Amino acid sequence: MASAVSADKRLDQVVRLIAGNMVSEVCSVYVARGGEVLELFATEGLKKEAIHKTRLRFREGLVGEIAATGAPLNLSNAQSHPKFVYRPETGEEIYHSLLGVPILRGGRVVGVLVVQNRTQRHYSDDEAEALQTVAMVIAELVSSNELVRPDEVTAATLERAATPSFEVMALAEGIAIGRAVFHEPIVEILEHVAQDSGVERDRLVTAFAALHQQIDNLMAAEDMKSGEHREILDVYKMFASDVGWRQRILEAVDSGLTAEAAVERVQVENRARLQSTPDPYLRERLSDLDDLSNRLIRHLMGRADTSASENLPDDFILLARSMGPADLLEYDRSKLRGVILQEGSHTSHVTIVARALGIPLVGQAGGIIERVASGEQLIIDGDEGWIYLSPSAEIIQSYQETLVARTERFARYTALRNEPAVTLDGVEIELYMNAGLAIDLPHLESTGAKGIGLFRTEFQFMVGAQMPRLETQIEHYSEVLDAAGDRPVVFRTLDIGGDKPVAFMVPEDEENPALGWRAIRVALDRPALLRYQLRALIQAATGRAISIMFPMITELAEFKAARAIVDKELERRRKLGLEGPASIRIGTMIEVPALAWHLEPLLKHVDFVSIGSNDLLQFFFAADRGNAKVSGRYDVLSPAALSFLHHIISTCDRHNVPVTFCGELAGKTLEAMALVGLGLRRLSISPAGIGPVKTMVRSLKLAPLEAYLKDLMPLGERSVRSRLMAFAHDHGVIL
Repeated sequence: MASAVSADKRLDQVVRLIAGNMVSEVCSVYVARGGEVLELFATEGLKKEAIHKTRLRFREGLVGEIAATGAPLNLSNAQSHPKFVYRPETGEEIYHSLLGVPILRGGRVVGVLVVQNRTQRHYSDDEAEALQTVAMVIAELVSSNELVRPDEVTAATLERAATPSFEVMALAEGIAIGRAVFHEPIVEILEHVAQDSGVERDRLVTAFAALHQQIDNLMAAEDMKSGEHREILDVYKMFASDVGWRQRILEAVDSGLTAEAAVERVQVENRARLQSTPDPYLRERLSDLDDLSNRLIRHLMGRADTSASENLPDDFILLARSMGPADLLEYDRSKLRGVILQEGSHTSHVTIVARALGIPLVGQAGGIIERVASGEQLIIDGDEGWIYLSPSAEIIQSYQETLVARTERFARYTALRNEPAVTLDGVEIELYMNAGLAIDLPHLESTGAKGIGLFRTEFQFMVGAQMPRLETQIEHYSEVLDAAGDRPVVFRTLDIGGDKPVAFMVPEDEENPALGWRAIRVALDRPALLRYQLRALIQAATGRAISIMFPMITELAEFKAARAIVDKELERRRKLGLEGPASIRIGTMIEVPALAWHLEPLLKHVDFVSIGSNDLLQFFFAADRGNAKVSGRYDVLSPAALSFLHHIISTCDRHNVPVTFCGELAGKTLEAMALVGLGLRRLSISPAGIGPVKTMVRSLKLAPLEAYLKDLMPLGERSVRSRLMAFAHDHGVIL
């Protein structure tokens, strides 16, 4: 690297040295160019004519996957991987095993270093670490710009060679491939000044009636009669029936505007007012009001239908600036594959409905929609947040194989539905599911989950403009318990505040909402709110078993205060002579590190605990999991995190208090394997994770893993992820 020869020659020498020392038949370096394009810059073993000709987009092929994730990839049979892409000019079809590592500079991927062999071999941890060390050295050369020659490859050439891709916000998970369809044709208002205000008022009254009838027809559909869909449409109908909205439009007509122009003027006024409000819930309702205004204008102009009424392709992806939930529900869901929104957020009504229906959705697409032509083929990656425009055949094939693999895996998981999650050495791992919507409940049967380990109750409070009435809450909780039957259900009390606003409370202006007034802090400061919810839960559980846990508990005193409210409600019910639950268990989430170091006294007062990994680990690492700049600065499979979790698990075991792990972490097979090795015997995960985790458990022999983890936890490494992957490979564990 310090020699005086050109950068290209130095890189050639480096790949030859690596191939020779690692006994690898191939060593290649790909360098990131503009627009997230990876270009082959040097190789030992592949065809030399492929240098500067072979290019891959980030996420295209195995090399693109390494670049996109910033994580190493160690495969004994690379060609069987769903992301494998064959480039005929390289001659790499004869090579099977692959070890690739990202070339990182300042936390950013600037290239990829790869070695390959003809035989199916699994590279050792030492080899992987050595390659990562070499990649750090190569990063200096790559970042020096000595390798980049502007006259060598023009930007236009790169653009032609690459599929345009855009990173967006992933709102509802899944992958979709289809043709672009624009949700709403542009309706241009040509006449603004009315000739006769009386006629315009009559037109407006007729259009309002047609709008209400359209919404009633949607609500009358068989699959809209219950659940969160219905509650969202109830709120939507309430907006449509708002007397103030209607009156302002009529006043605009009386001022001399046409009916269409009057609706547009009030729409602009609403948008200006709501965009400036500090209330996030009201800002989220802007898309609902926009949708209603646009629908009303189309009724007035005799163009009431959106693209939903047209003869649409069998596989289409819907594009819109914004949408209301009613709009989405109008489309034929047997043909609709995904949705791209120019706006959109995690808490908007259309996002919630899309998640419930399993429709991939991405948002915050900026100016991307303007670049798309009607009928153009698109790919949505709702898992990672990517859009591909007119993707290449290789990218389409890669995603199609991923979809096929998902379908095949799902069939295998379904076959295991009634089989227990028992390790090869006879240890049972209880798998529960997380839920929060009525539409989640059928997954109890389809996945074979042992029960609901976490039911998030806040959603019912977030979708309405007012706090749900007691009867509504009772009905909702009864529906959950009915669906569960004999299976246990753990209800988490309201976890609102922070990033979960509700309309009936004025939001707090906080610099750090995650550490602010939220969850149990709100409930204890507003005890009537918690008491109201507990009353509903206790009544819904009449004659049945129920478990209740509190979120965001920081100290024993908070738990005692919350439990005292439960006791008051139980005593009230006894005094009224009413039957109570057959049994009731009270527990807490461990989401704050302070509580983890105060477990001894806590465990004397709780019936169970649940580890809430999402919050607990972001506080543990002092890194906001929602901030892309810092969320990747730690690995949950670090010795520090594993030791911390082991402390909690072992302390609970010593006191014979059941402990469950709740959170996204437990739904990933490698992470779940580590948790089981730490001593966890109960995991509560998303329904989609139950099949993969059960498959992993049934292929695992627990005793060797437990011994292996004891040796890993004292290590001073940033992560033991690669070591755990090697363990799984060596012991035949299916990840």
